[in-house]
Amino acid sequence: MVPDVTTGDPTRMFCLNCARKVVSPKSVSKYDRLKSHLKFRGSFTNVVRLSFAEIDGIIGDNLPTSAYHTEAWWNNSTNLHARAWLDAGWETEEVNLKEGYVVFRKVKKILGKSSRRQIKKPFTPVPARIPKTRQTSKTKASKLYARIKNLERQKATMPRYPGSLKPKPRHEKRLFRADEKPQ
Repeated sequence: MVPDVTTGDPTRMFCLNCARKVVSPKSVSKYDRLKSHLKFRGSFTNVVRLSFAEIDGIIGDNLPTSAYHTEAWWNNSTNLHARAWLDAGWETEEVNLKEGYVVFRKVKKILGKSSRRQIKKPFTPVPARIPKTRQTSKTKASKLYARIKNLERQKATMPRYPGSLKPKPRHEKRLFRADEKPQ
């Protein structure tokens, strides 16, 4: 048992096997992208024709040379590369090495996570608790009212200067003397 790997919390203990799963990266097969591509295409069609170049682009690497030269590489066996299309629900139907393509046919429907669950009764929304409208306290209201009134009084008592008879700002008073003004 070791402390929690992600947070370092010694009160939450992990077994070493679980800690290894959390820390170590997932092992990803070279052909997992082909598997996900075929799963995606399975929702649209039952037959997919892919050239070897397209498969190279999907997996992000070159196929081994035996894939280009022998049809046995494309057999629906338990090899790592064959598991990719078999797990996605596809099998190879036709392989043409001269033209460089393979035809996959969908053999079974792969159920997604959402389609596994069956809805047994109609949807009922969660009861919502309507929040009560709070009344503002009389103290807060009176403080706000007094503040507004004070601002109104302050604005009313400020002197108003018509036209250009405004007093100069402080920075102008400091910059220029009364007798010498810039033109």
